[in-house]
Amino acid sequence: MPVKNLKTKIHFIGIGGIGVSALAKYYLAKGYKVSGSDLTDSEIIKSLRKKGAKIYIGKHKEKNLKKEVDLVIFSPAVGQNNPEFKKAKKLKIKLQSYPQALGDLTKEYFTVAVSGTHGKSTTTCLAGLLLTRAGLDPTVIAGTKMKEFENSNCRVGRSQYLIIEADEHFASFLNYWPKIVILTSIEADHLDYYKNLGNILRTFKKYLAHLPKEGLIIANEDDKNIYQITKNKKQTKRYFSLKQKGAKKLKKILRVPGEHNISNALGALTLARALRIPDKISFKALAEYKSSWRRFEIIKTKVAKKFITLISDYGHHPTEIRATLKAAREKYPKKKIWCVFQPHQYQRTFYLFEDFVKALKSAPADKIIITDIYDVAGREEKAIKKKVNSKKLAEKTKKENVIYLPKEKVLNFLEKNLKGNEVVIIMGAGNIYDLTIHLTEKAIKKKI
Repeated sequence: MPVKNLKTKIHFIGIGGIGVSALAKYYLAKGYKVSGSDLTDSEIIKSLRKKGAKIYIGKHKEKNLKKEVDLVIFSPAVGQNNPEFKKAKKLKIKLQSYPQALGDLTKEYFTVAVSGTHGKSTTTCLAGLLLTRAGLDPTVIAGTKMKEFENSNCRVGRSQYLIIEADEHFASFLNYWPKIVILTSIEADHLDYYKNLGNILRTFKKYLAHLPKEGLIIANEDDKNIYQITKNKKQTKRYFSLKQKGAKKLKKILRVPGEHNISNALGALTLARALRIPDKISFKALAEYKSSWRRFEIIKTKVAKKFITLISDYGHHPTEIRATLKAAREKYPKKKIWCVFQPHQYQRTFYLFEDFVKALKSAPADKIIITDIYDVAGREEKAIKKKVNSKKLAEKTKKENVIYLPKEKVLNFLEKNLKGNEVVIIMGAGNIYDLTIHLTEKAIKKKI
């Protein structure tokens, strides 16, 4: 953590990222001088400006980084050829990646880290909400915006507690030193980095080794991979499961649908019990949870003058497709369900191609539109990009209700073919969110 001096200046390269921006908000709240840069403007960047950050938009340039800066924090997506990164090195300014900087914070607090292939963001938000309602006043850093915390991805509290979303990609979580780890799920993902599930499990074991002897593991017993890596750990373990007594009660009171969200809530509830928070407070808080940004976020809107229920969802893994569409069908059993899905990253689509096909083929949806794969800059291999595309994915399902459409044609297709009263799920971790913005902003202007 930087020296606590109000004159300390921190510059963030890639400040608009969901994780990096949360850290920037943290330091702004603590009184540090914050600047940053990003390629494009966004809602997140606008909120940072309002809090006092100086932000440069457009191509990264050396002049964006001032000589008086004391620390440069950069997004993992930023390469060492970045002009601002190179200038920082030249000026011998301390450089840290986002995981390294967050890792320093975890040493300063009593840290609760939420990890897993799925459910990290929701569980982090739920845990933050429970501790807040219990008066424990935690600091929370999440990979999504939390409605209960003024629609922010960062809540700065005054207590010793820090709750973070601990991402496994690029083994980022090996920078963190928590006292409590919550494990939601583990399966194959990020295979461009890990190559196979065995490497993923080995890395999770290394991560759990960061816990002190008196540390606590809160783990999803329903997940066989989690049970495998935790059963022989010496730390105290508390397992949660959909088979336990509280699961039925949560199904009745949760506003967010789906078994996966019951499981996420059980993880947060188990943490609350470990911290001796009364169940009465916990269940009340869980019943109030409204979901978070792009996590089954429900919005009423119109398409071509026809009312629809729009659901914005970040899902980009086969398991997440299944869980989200199953939850939608449970919540809206009598409505037509449409899904516009944008695969995220060519390499993920390539490595998990057959899993995507199975998920899309069995999905309880009336219409699925697969649009072009979101190209993640700096993380794609040219050879793989030639082997896989969304058209092949749609065709492989061999289902008439699954079609491919270029992103620019999706809106027109929706306007022409929706009859009204449908549920339309906009799903993906990439820029498919632009479609959600377009549809909701039009609705706001017309005061729906």
